[in-house]
Amino acid sequence: MDELADIPPGFRDDIESILIPEARLQARLSELAAEVDRDYAGRDLLLVGVLKGAIFVMADLARRLTLSTAMDFMAVSSYGASTSSSGVVRILKDLDTEIEGRDVLIIEDIVDSGLTLDYLTKNLRSRRPASVEILSLLTKPSRREVDLPVKYVGFEVPDVFVVGYGLDFAERYRSLRDIVTLRPEVYGS
Repeated sequence: MDELADIPPGFRDDIESILIPEARLQARLSELAAEVDRDYAGRDLLLVGVLKGAIFVMADLARRLTLSTAMDFMAVSSYGASTSSSGVVRILKDLDTEIEGRDVLIIEDIVDSGLTLDYLTKNLRSRRPASVEILSLLTKPSRREVDLPVKYVGFEVPDVFVVGYGLDFAERYRSLRDIVTLRPEVYGS
């Protein structure tokens, strides 16, 4: 069977391979939800999704949680149209919710250099929450430029350019159900 048979035809020519299939993603999200439920039992948890990439992770995780949570979103930019972080972070959309005294769990799609998330974490901690932790579906430790503790990690991935399940290149590929690698000629590397 062709590995890419379930990929929508309009995307197949751009994809090199499926790195993490949908079934593995969903199984791991169930495991992560169980960990979060256990760790935050009886607490007032606020999920903070980092737009746009974390939207699928946050939605699927939240539906699996059995504890009561609130949700909010932030949008930050450090990439522009590039494939790597510039390190200069801009907050494009801030929280609508006060976080002082609350437990905050940042939901991220991928931690690459860690620069953006380091800035975001420091920004949120300055608002005096009870706690701030990070859940990231993917992490690329080989690219890390700052020591950033990520409490919940879905998958460690090699230093390859990945898209799908919220991750994009030039605002495309987010809707793919799998995490895939793109052919290098697609993103110009």
